[in-house]
Amino acid sequence: MMNRLFLTFALATLLGACQPTADTRPPLEGARMGGAFLLTNQDGRVVKDSDFAGQYRLVYFGYAHCPDVCPVDLQKLMRGFALVEQQDATLAKRIQPIFITVDPDRDTQPVLKQFVAAFHPRLIGLRGTPEETAAVAKRYAVFFQKTPADAAGSYRIDHNRMTVLYGPKGEPLSTIPEAASPEEIAAAIRQWAK
Repeated sequence: MMNRLFLTFALATLLGACQPTADTRPPLEGARMGGAFLLTNQDGRVVKDSDFAGQYRLVYFGYAHCPDVCPVDLQKLMRGFALVEQQDATLAKRIQPIFITVDPDRDTQPVLKQFVAAFHPRLIGLRGTPEETAAVAKRYAVFFQKTPADAAGSYRIDHNRMTVLYGPKGEPLSTIPEAASPEEIAAAIRQWAK
């Protein structure tokens, strides 16, 4: 079921990207993703989705123990966000970058705090119980799956790479190309966050 949801989302995103550039509607307009959550941030405070009402949200799901992809993606995303801060400080204040871990067992509050601090002072890290994490990921159209642990107890979390910009009402607007250059990321954010 989750794979089918991911494939449907990926197809909708690709089709949206093929639309003429004159179309000013966000590519994810009307998509059923996002919604309510109640999670804990890197400082141990309970955070609700409604705490971000009126703000754009730049949301990325991943995990701190990721050996390569997540740290690289976050580094580029936050460098792109830093460019937005330089180009339009007023707009940047209305955007909240959010990292949600899909590995709450290892990404404890102290681990999460150290991880997000490495990328940007405004990046918020959120975690929940395994059940809360699964529910939020499903709501946000994020697939993740824990691989079997090896003899040493080490495991990976397979997950789709996807950064989504949500609007001030929590509505999905567009994916942001986390693998792009910081300049391209900044341009994509500014295209949809106004």
